[in-house]
Amino acid sequence: MGSMCLLHASLTEYVLLFGTAVDTGGHSGRYWADISDTIISGTFRQWKEGTTRSEIYYPGDTIVHQSGEATAVQWSAGTWMVEYGRGFIPSTLMFALADTIFSTQDFGTLFCTLRVYAKALLLEAGAYFSGPDPPHT
Repeated sequence: MGSMCLLHASLTEYVLLFGTAVDTGGHSGRYWADISDTIISGTFRQWKEGTTRSEIYYPGDTIVHQSGEATAVQWSAGTWMVEYGRGFIPSTLMFALADTIFSTQDFGTLFCTLRVYAKALLLEAGAYFSGPDPPHT
């Protein structure tokens, strides 16, 4: 369980704040994107695939998840971080929303999440198609 606030999103990158008020954990997902998390408060524990021990990260630390990599993750209560993803961002949505669709069936949250992402894509498209301002004479 966690909460996020999307600050920027496009087809190729996103920036968000993520945090939790309770101890929680799970699977990182295996994405077609590189993702980095910078811890603001709390702790983040990660167990990388193919290793036998976990590592703990603290405020100020940045964790990098390479494209295609999978890890077990755990956050302590009160953990907040800034997350930056770069790559094919739609590939992250299936995993990120799977629990919402198949487990919690929290369709209100699903709708809100997709609406916020769609709005960000429309803003990005509008900026792309409007192009630079014409020169003033």
